[in-house]
Order: sequence, then structure tokens, then C-alpha cells
Amino acid sequence: MTSVATRPATPVRGSVTAARRRRSASKARWWVVVAFLSPFLIGLALFVVYPVFATLYYSFTNYQAGSYLATRWVGFENYRNLFTQSTVFWEAVRNTLWMVAVMVPLQTLWAIFTAWILTRIKRGAVIYRTIFFLPAMVPIVATALAFIVMLNPVGPLNSILGHAGISGPGWFADAAWAKPSLVLMALWTVGNTMILFLAAMLDVPTALYEAADIDGANAWQKFRHITLPGISPVIFFSLLTGMIYTFQYFTEAFVASGSANPILSSNQSIGYPQDSLLFYTTEIYRQGFQYFKTGYASAMAWLLFVVIFLCTVVFIRGSRRWVYYAGAVR
Repeated sequence: MTSVATRPATPVRGSVTAARRRRSASKARWWVVVAFLSPFLIGLALFVVYPVFATLYYSFTNYQAGSYLATRWVGFENYRNLFTQSTVFWEAVRNTLWMVAVMVPLQTLWAIFTAWILTRIKRGAVIYRTIFFLPAMVPIVATALAFIVMLNPVGPLNSILGHAGISGPGWFADAAWAKPSLVLMALWTVGNTMILFLAAMLDVPTALYEAADIDGANAWQKFRHITLPGISPVIFFSLLTGMIYTFQYFTEAFVASGSANPILSSNQSIGYPQDSLLFYTTEIYRQGFQYFKTGYASAMAWLLFVVIFLCTVVFIRGSRRWVYYAGAVR
């Protein structure tokens, strides 16, 4: 009886030892993975996580970068000042909302139109697609500088219009035409979005168009009832990403306003002319890096984050009514 009772003890101890060895090996592999990921994790912590929480803290203080003044907790004072003491803030908000309401839909419509044109081309389609896509590969700063030269009041475009008997506008030097000039630049660089719409249109089943032809549908009816529902996920993606990007619109406006009138000082050039190119993010830059009102700029940044987050949530919820996913069960 004693020998029978003691026999199972050996395999139990062996299984426990094997399990411990597996756990030890698993932990060793885990530390190897962490070691290889450590450069990324350290960079993420130093340059993303820490700045995010630091700006949240600074938004409730009077902190000024580079100042010897003691940082003092001011609560929601920076947020109250945004809405009550700054008329420039509201000008930046109006300009940003104008770009969101005008540029984003026009970019999407233009991308849909160019993609539809490319689907109609039979010969040399690859060449035309490349030509339409090439502007998207040009760096943003280079594109902005090229348009500043081309849309100069005495530049090439106005010279061509002058030969046709048309007096060209001042473009970036005219407050009424500054933002439309940025929209024209955005339409020229719509290649990335155009490629997405082109792929979506080519992915629509041809059987649907053949059935519509049998029913006697015209071109507009086929586009409205077949093409648009088929590319609605890409339309949703284009509008959503365009909205998020335009709320943070900075580089093109910064280059255009600074280069349109380089005679002015750097403080005066941002937003030139007449604050028509002053957007929310350029105002954050001016408050944070020119006036060194770091706490105030941090409050602006967090307010922008909240607005983008809420708009994104509303847009995603509203998309359920008009975005069609082929094969999806509703």
C-alpha cells in the first residue's frame, strides 16, 4: 500500500517543475520583447505621453515657457479667457470652421469627379492616373511656395487672365481671396483621396450596372443609386479624415501668411492679410511660441481635442444612416 500511494507523487512534481520552466521561459521571452521595444516605448513616453499630460496640467496654470516666474495654479481661468477676453480667438475659430465647411466637401467632390473621369478613360489610363496623383507627392511646403508664386498679384496666373481681359484678384494678398486660394491648393493635391475613390468605383460590381441598363436607367440614375452607395464608405472616410485634418490646419496657412508679405515681422505675418489666414492652430503657435503663454496655448489645444473628439463621435453615429457596407448585416 505504501508503494502504491507514493507512485503518483513523482509525476506531479515533474509536471509542476515543467510548468515552472515554461513560465520562466515565457518571462524570459517577454523581457526580450520588452528590450527590443524599449527604444519605441521610451520615445512614446517622452515625446507623446508626457507632453499630453503636461499640457493638461499647464492648461490650468499660468505657466510661461522660458520665464522665471513661478508657475501658479489658476484653475479654469485660461479656458474662461478664451471665450471672454480674446476677439482674435473667435476670428481663428471662424476661419477654421469656414475651411471645414467649404474645403472638406469640395475636396471630396473633386476627388469623386476626377476618379469618375479616370474610370471613363480607356487608353492611357495609367498615364492619366499618374498625372493626377503626382501633385500629392509634392511636399506641403513646396506646394505652398509654388502656389504663392503662381497666385502672386503680378504672377503668372494673373498675367494669363490679363491677356484674356480679366483683372485677376490679389489671391493670398487679398483678405477676401486668401482662404479660397488655400482651397485651390487643396484641390490640386487631392491625389491620395482620388486614388481611394478610383479603387472603390472599380470595385463596384459591374452586374449592378448591367441590371440598371436593362431597366433603362440613365447615367445619373446609375451614379446616384449604384456608384454613390458603393463608394459611401470611402466618402465617409474622406470626410472624417478631412474634417480632423482641417481642424488642425497649420502648415499651408503658416507658409502662405508668412510668405505673402515677408516685409512684416513674424508676429504680424501670421494671419496676414487682416487675420484672414489666422486659423486655430496658428493661433496656438503664436500664443505658445511667440508670446510664450504656454498655459493659455495648452488650454486652446485641449479645447481643440475635445471639439474634434465630439465631432468625430457625432459624425460616426450619423454615418449609420447613409453609409452602405456591401454584405454587412444590419
